[in-house]
Amino acid sequence: MKTRIAPRLSRGATALLAATLALGLAACGSDDDKKEGASAAVAECPWEADESVTAKARIAWQAIPNADVVVKDLGLLEACLPNAEITWVQASSGGQVIEWYGGDQVDLGLMGSSPAARSASSPTVDDVDIQTIWVHDVIGDAESLIVKDEAIEEVADLEGRTIGVPFASTAHYSLLQAISEAGLDATKDVKVINLEPDNMPAAWQGDEIDGVWVWDPVQSQLLSDGGTRILSSKDTAEKGWPTFDVGTVTTAFATENPEFLATWAQAQDHAVRLIKDDPATAAESVGVVLGIDPGEAEKQFAGLVFLTAEEQAGPDYLGGKLASDLFTAAGFLLEQGEIEKVSPKADYVSRVNAEPASSVANG
Repeated sequence: MKTRIAPRLSRGATALLAATLALGLAACGSDDDKKEGASAAVAECPWEADESVTAKARIAWQAIPNADVVVKDLGLLEACLPNAEITWVQASSGGQVIEWYGGDQVDLGLMGSSPAARSASSPTVDDVDIQTIWVHDVIGDAESLIVKDEAIEEVADLEGRTIGVPFASTAHYSLLQAISEAGLDATKDVKVINLEPDNMPAAWQGDEIDGVWVWDPVQSQLLSDGGTRILSSKDTAEKGWPTFDVGTVTTAFATENPEFLATWAQAQDHAVRLIKDDPATAAESVGVVLGIDPGEAEKQFAGLVFLTAEEQAGPDYLGGKLASDLFTAAGFLLEQGEIEKVSPKADYVSRVNAEPASSVANG
C-alpha cells in the first residue's frame, strides 16, 4: 500500500505468499500471541456476547493509531464472539492487503481509499472482490510530505528530486495530486519511487531520497530527525481530494457472515467512542500495539478524524458520498497512469456496503 498496476501473482509466487502468510497467521492466532503485548485494560464484552457465531475470520491490520488497533488490543472481537476463530496479521500497506486478498489469505482488512478505488477500477488486474464497510478514519495531518533539504519550501521545489512513497497507497494518491497541482509531471519532473515505510528511515539516513509522503510512526520519526513538513493530506483534502483509511471485506465473507460483521462494526464503534470520550485510555492500547508512548499516541489521534457508526451510515460517507469519492479518486489515478480504466460509477456504489454500520446506528 508495487508497481503502477499490480501484476497477477504467478502460481509459484502465490504459493510462496500463501506459505509465508500462513506461518504469520498461525503465529498471530496462537494463544501466546493473544497474551503477548496485551493491554491490562482487556475486559469482558461491553454488551452481551454472541456465542452463535462460529466464523473463521482472518483480519489484516496496520500500524495506524485508530480504533482498529484498540479493538485488537482490547480483544473485543474475541470477547464478544467467543466461538469465532479470529486471527490477526499485520500488513505494511493497503497494496499488501490487496495482494493477500488476491491470494485468499485474509477475509477483512484495513486499506486506504486509494487502494479501495483501485480494486474497484480494475478487478481483473487485482483479482479481488471486496466491499468497503467502514471508515476507520479521515486522514488529515497524519500523512504528510516530509523533506530533508531546507531549500525545499513548497511542492514546486520537488523538481529533480527523489521522493519515496508506498505505491497504491493513500499517501501515493495525495502526493500525485499535490505534484499535479504544483504544475509538475510526476513521471518526468519528479522521481517518485516505491518505498515501504519500514525502509524509509534507512533510505533517509543514506541520502537516497529527498523526502517521503508517509504516516506515523515513520512520519514522527523523520520529523524528529530534522525533516520538515511541507504539505499534508489535510491540505489536499481541503482542495477536494480527501483520503480515508477504510475497513474492507471480501464479498463472499460478507454474504456468509452478516452476524460477524455486525459485531465487528459494534466493536469498531465502541473503540471510536473510546477515542472520542477517553482518549488517554484508548492511547494506552495504541501505545501497546504500536510500541510508542501513550502520550505520543494521543497526539497522533489529532491527525485523524474518527466517525461514529451513525456518522458513517449517513450520506457523507458509507450512505452516499464515499462511493463518489472513490469514483473521483479513480479518475485521478487513471490520469496518472496508475490504473487502466475507470469503471462505471455504479460499480463503486456497489462496492460500498453500509449495512454493518447501519446495524449499529439503528440498533
